[in-house]
Amino acid sequence: MENMHGKLPLADPALKSADKPARSDRLAARGYVLAGGQSRLRPHVLRFLPPLLGLALLILAWQVIAAKNANFPTPYATCLEALKLFADPFYRKGPNDQGIGWNILASLQRVALGFGLAAAVGIPLGFLIGRFKFLAGMFNPIVALLKPVSPLAWLPIGLLVFKAADPAAIWSIFICSIWPMVINTAVGVQRVPQDYMNVARVLNLSEWKILTKILFPAALPYMLTGVRLAIGTAWLVIVAAEMLTGGVGIGFWVWDEWNNLNVPHILIAIGVIGVVGLLLELALVALARAFTFEEVGS
Repeated sequence: MENMHGKLPLADPALKSADKPARSDRLAARGYVLAGGQSRLRPHVLRFLPPLLGLALLILAWQVIAAKNANFPTPYATCLEALKLFADPFYRKGPNDQGIGWNILASLQRVALGFGLAAAVGIPLGFLIGRFKFLAGMFNPIVALLKPVSPLAWLPIGLLVFKAADPAAIWSIFICSIWPMVINTAVGVQRVPQDYMNVARVLNLSEWKILTKILFPAALPYMLTGVRLAIGTAWLVIVAAEMLTGGVGIGFWVWDEWNNLNVPHILIAIGVIGVVGLLLELALVALARAFTFEEVGS
């Protein structure tokens, strides 16, 4: 319909913009950034660019050190050695000449045994300390006294008692892994709201019901935090313990390569130790996220 001047009315700009996306949105969808818009690639860039820059900085520092020291291998030379090493990681040419895969598995087996024993003892002990004040008063001085002791200081005791290298290394892992689990579990139990315990008394719940229905769910996030701390410590200790006790293991392998002055293999072992430790940590973070409703950071 024509208006009073005989012209058709102009289209409403709001209706026009609703039919067609804004120019900035169209360009942002293609990866372009305008002054008033934001690229959809920006979150991905911000997520991956900083780690890549950090790795690039590390490799650059490595290259600079290698350029100033003829005995220090370059990143490229180390990478070539790693390709040869991992081409056959499970060879066996004798008791002291085995592939890096066997050494990693031997270390993980010792960690699993020592860590498992520490969890079997430490978590129930933490629940008892957190639940009963008498036991807390009895064990708190012992924990405070023994926790600061270096894990390797316990290795001679293990060698004296068990008369063998493997049980001594497992003993060192056990004694260093138990404290984080005891302390964090006890703290989790002690922080259960008193209202919950009052309700349990009113309902006349048994000690088993209190443990399974109240204490365990409330203390689970703290317990998993202790487990995460313990596994990191256990992996650190096994490398040092194997350097001292010998045998098969990633720690012994590092020391053996140092005696052979094979620096590229030492650098490869350092990378392998870091990657395995990272994978163990990520596995426990995933476990914590699966069993708790709280946000668990990595």
